[in-house]
Amino acid sequence: MKNQAYRMTLLFDFYGDVLTDRQKEFYDLYYNEDLSLAEIAENYGITRQGVRDVIVRAEAILTDLEDKTGLIRRFHALRSQLDEVIHTADALLEHCARYDDAQLNDLARRIRDAAETMSKE
Repeated sequence: MKNQAYRMTLLFDFYGDVLTDRQKEFYDLYYNEDLSLAEIAENYGITRQGVRDVIVRAEAILTDLEDKTGLIRRFHALRSQLDEVIHTADALLEHCARYDDAQLNDLARRIRDAAETMSKE
């Protein structure tokens, strides 16, 4: 269940702006605020099934967008590759320190700094 909630939260973070205000509200309350369908229904004066229908529709929209664009998949791949660049630059910096190569050290540090900056964005 936690994996599903994490996935749904990521979908919302990446694509949530395409949802209607009502879909956003219910989706946020259900996945991020951890309210039950019954609690949301009571707060909005509608049936539990009505809330579920809105959330299921929002899930379908977000899942369809990910299936078509693959942004989250590519985001995770990019993060993994940036981590590898940082790790490799660190290894290069260690190597440069042993041989006192200032130019190589500077280049490795610039690569590492650029990769770290990219991974924070």
